[in-house]
Amino acid sequence: MARKLSPEDTRILKKLVPEMVDPTCIHAGHRFRSVLPPLSMHFSTSSEDFRERLMKLSGSDLEYLVSLILEGMESLHCVKKEHVDVLVDVVGMKLSKVKAAELLELYTFVGD
Repeated sequence: MARKLSPEDTRILKKLVPEMVDPTCIHAGHRFRSVLPPLSMHFSTSSEDFRERLMKLSGSDLEYLVSLILEGMESLHCVKKEHVDVLVDVVGMKLSKVKAAELLELYTFVGD
């Protein structure tokens, strides 16, 4: 699933992580290839922090991320389990319960 972030991905990542100076994963030595795993693993300090960051996204930004997840272009596998739960909750509040259920079903089907 390795991909290069699009300008839209980069814009959303910067919105979620305004303190990010360099979009390079220090552990892997390459630029981030997704949005949610770096947010979860490197920048969010807690589930509440993760929630607050996601709540800053517009509905269209969140819809875009959900579509990437459902297309297999954005991984939930490298997102902390408690952050997946937060994402599902935020999607249910900001988009729809149906989209939230789709995400949860995909995550459960693929496994954590």
